Amino acid sequence: MSPPTASTAEAPAPARDGTPAPDAPPVRRRTAPARTRIRAWHRWVSPLALLALWQLGSLAGIIPDRLLPAPTTVAATGADLLLDGTLLPAVGTSLQRVLIGFAAGATAALLLAVAAGLSRWGENLVDPPLQMLRTVPIFGLIPLFILWFGIGELPKVTLVAIAVAIPLYVNAFAGIRGVDAKHIEVARVLGLGRAGAIRHVVLPGALPGLLVGLRLSLGAAWLALIVAEQINADAGLGFMINSAREFLRTDIVVLGLVVYSLLGLATDALVRLVERRALAWRRGIRP
Repeated sequence: MSPPTASTAEAPAPARDGTPAPDAPPVRRRTAPARTRIRAWHRWVSPLALLALWQLGSLAGIIPDRLLPAPTTVAATGADLLLDGTLLPAVGTSLQRVLIGFAAGATAALLLAVAAGLSRWGENLVDPPLQMLRTVPIFGLIPLFILWFGIGELPKVTLVAIAVAIPLYVNAFAGIRGVDAKHIEVARVLGLGRAGAIRHVVLPGALPGLLVGLRLSLGAAWLALIVAEQINADAGLGFMINSAREFLRTDIVVLGLVVYSLLGLATDALVRLVERRALAWRRGIRP
C-alpha cells in the first residue's frame, strides 16, 4: 500500500459514540495559472524600445536634428521649460480645458444615450441628429464656433465636449440596447420602478460598452484639444507649440506633442484601472 501523499485528504475520523462522521467538504486548491500574467511595466517595453531606436537614429545621423530632435534634446528642453515656469502652467491650462469639456460632453452623452436607449420616441428624436453630427468633420466646425462664440474659452471647450460626446453616446447607446430584456422584467417583478431598473439593471449591464466609449472619448478629447488650442490661445500646450513653430523651435513642438501623448496615456490608464475593478466579474480571454 503506497504511503499517503501531501495532496491526499485524510478521511474524517468517526465520532466517539461510533456514529460515522459526516463527509468533509472537498478542499479546493488554487492552481497556479498556466501562464504568468503580464506585469504592468511590460507595457513600457515597446515605448522604451522605440525611444531607444529614436535616440540611436539621431546619433547615427539617420534622423536629422532639425526635423526631429533627439530624445535627449527634447528632455533637456523640457527641463529648461520646467525650471523657468513655462511648462507646468501650460499643462494645467490644457488639463483644465479637457476636464471642463469632458464633464460637459460626458454628461450630455449619458443623458442622451439613456433617453434614446430606453424609449423608441427618444431614439427617433435623439439618434438621427447625433448620427449626422458624427459624420461631420468636427474640425470643420471651428469657423462657425469662432463666429458664434468668439475666440475665448467657450469654442475650445465646446469643441472638446462634442469630441467627447459622440463616441461615448454611441457606445453607451449600444450597451443599453444590449441589456437583456429579461433582466428588466425581473426588476419589475421585484418591485423596482423605472429609475431603480435604470440604476440597478440597465447602467450596470451597459457598463462594458460605456467604459469602451469612455476610453475612446478621452482620446478624442486630447485630439480635439490640440486643434482647439490653435484658436487664438494665449496659454496652454497648443499655444506653446504654436509659438515654437513660429520660431522654428522643433524641440518645443516635439515636447508639447510628447506631453499630450503622456497625458492621454495617463487618462487611458486610469480608465483601464476602473475597468479592471468594475468588471472584475467578467471572464474574458486572458492570454
